[in-house]
Amino acid sequence: MGERKVPWKEPNPELVDLLSMELQGLDCEFRKMFGSPAYFVNNNMFMGVHGEHIFMRLSQKDRETILEERDDVSPFVPREGRTMKEYVVFEESFLRDVEIFREWRDRSFAFVLSIPEKERKSKKR
Repeated sequence: MGERKVPWKEPNPELVDLLSMELQGLDCEFRKMFGSPAYFVNNNMFMGVHGEHIFMRLSQKDRETILEERDDVSPFVPREGRTMKEYVVFEESFLRDVEIFREWRDRSFAFVLSIPEKERKSKKR
């Protein structure tokens, strides 16, 4: 499947709310990244909203599987020439199937939980 460039837009408030609800109960931290909501596990980015899309981080095997199986999932390209290799984005049609979304959310969470904790950078003042 080819890459789809995802132009920067304000995050869709409906997707922001959906993601917030779907991540309740998971041990993850909310932060803003470039004005968009993102969630982290052990200081590693896990999921977020970018414009009109939800993105999530997956293992290489899971990325290959989902990109092969679904036309409504593509690599995450937040800016032209800047593919985030471990991430995919979902079209709205994918998000309509709550059970499938939750299955992949859980796979993403388990994968990111398995990554060593990233040291948090201190803010420059």
